[in-house]
Amino acid sequence: MVTPPVLELESVSKHYGALRPLRIAELTLAAGEQVALIGLDQPAAEVLVNLITGGSLPDGGEVRIFGRSTAAISNSEEWLATLDRFGIVSDRAALLEALTTIQNLALPFTLEIEPPPDHIRRQAEAIAGEIRLDRSALDRRAGDLSAAARLRLRFARALAMNPLLLLLEHPSASLGRAEALQVGPDMRRAAEHRHLAALTLTADREFGAAIARRVLLLEPATGRLRRR
Repeated sequence: MVTPPVLELESVSKHYGALRPLRIAELTLAAGEQVALIGLDQPAAEVLVNLITGGSLPDGGEVRIFGRSTAAISNSEEWLATLDRFGIVSDRAALLEALTTIQNLALPFTLEIEPPPDHIRRQAEAIAGEIRLDRSALDRRAGDLSAAARLRLRFARALAMNPLLLLLEHPSASLGRAEALQVGPDMRRAAEHRHLAALTLTADREFGAAIARRVLLLEPATGRLRRR
């Protein structure tokens, strides 16, 4: 049996209040594939993530996730179950800044975080290690971390529930160039180690090349994607 792509977009358009609608002519993402998409600003990136996760439906075309159209999601329970397949790295997914890094990473597993049980702490430490989040950051408040460490924490938290597809919204926007080019390859290695598909939406071509094997440039007027 042939495994369907993790993500397929075909002739997708969505009006969202900008000068022109979001258009994606065709995009396919296979299991385990890392792709960077360049050409979407932050509002458009948010719209695309909502389309992919089934939070909204396209005005035209079709979005298929794991072989199934998002239009076929019929109720909120089914949608919430679908969301479990995604790991989302976004400023919209707020960190709990008064809590420590370990507590933030423990929350997907337990509400008992003061302190987390030993076995939960070990799980959290292992995930932090996958993204090379420095051990010195683990017991510091999330609000006191550097921008790069906060991004690593967001990424680690996205890994926590074993998603099938990572969606990253402009992850390097708050980083300097040197930091971005250091974090990007670490995120790619972590995704590859888990054989995770990942779609990174970014305006930074150099960062896109660091985090993904395939970099695509969007022509906003037509929705066509071309290989960088």
